[in-house]
Amino acid sequence: MTLHAKFTEASPAERFSRRYGGPVEITPPAWNETLDILLAHHSVRRFLADPVPAGTVETLVAAAQSAPTSSNLQPWSVVAVEDPARKARLSLLAGDQAFIREAPLFFVWLVDHQKLRTAAFAQGREAQALDYLESFLLGGIDTALAAQNATVAAEALSLGATYVGGIRNKPAEVAAELGLTPHVFALFGMAVGRPDPDAGLEVKPRLAQEAVLFREQYGWGAREQDAVAAYNPRIRAFQRRQRLPEQDWTTQAVNRTAGPQSMAGRHVLRDVLQALGFPAH
Repeated sequence: MTLHAKFTEASPAERFSRRYGGPVEITPPAWNETLDILLAHHSVRRFLADPVPAGTVETLVAAAQSAPTSSNLQPWSVVAVEDPARKARLSLLAGDQAFIREAPLFFVWLVDHQKLRTAAFAQGREAQALDYLESFLLGGIDTALAAQNATVAAEALSLGATYVGGIRNKPAEVAAELGLTPHVFALFGMAVGRPDPDAGLEVKPRLAQEAVLFREQYGWGAREQDAVAAYNPRIRAFQRRQRLPEQDWTTQAVNRTAGPQSMAGRHVLRDVLQALGFPAH
């Protein structure tokens, strides 16, 4: 049984219930395989050693290139890493996460301004707008949109994937490992492969929509605080089933945002970006 076939046994109501960790009253206007794949998403951190089928990399990149891109600038690139030694080195740079080594395919998604600067240079012009924060933000957005398309495509092919923000822990070292030129930044990684069927394929509950959905205007108050409080026992129940350390979402969020000491070295990212040729303004 494939990864997706296992999940499609669920009804839409069950799918929403799993996503939020309890019954919810959501009636979709229609239901199809795309919605089923999206609602069934979960990160995969245990992979079989099997290589991905031939044509997988190209198919996922084609899906990524089908994502929206601002002004058709396409300011991203991706490095597909399958060499075990290179994956091992990247794993160490990204927090020594074993699943990076185990996954048969590891993507590193790049904000790539070099191609835009090269285009300007070929016309004898400068690309001064790339020196502004907006251009880097645009590149990050477009890269994330592309990578999410690739994730959905991977899951449609019965593969699993998980994002790796730890690739930003040591950006200069990652740049050296991948041979990145100035004006190219490794934004995040993505491990891809066939999920280990014994790993436990459970969807992690998310905050209720009362904590994220606002109508017409934003406003954070008692309703939203109550939704967060109600989420804490649901996430602890998930952790218990997965045999993970139990911790409220609020405690986890506060710990991860406490200060520079909680950022795994990424608190110096501004300086690193400037050294790599990114925003001065």
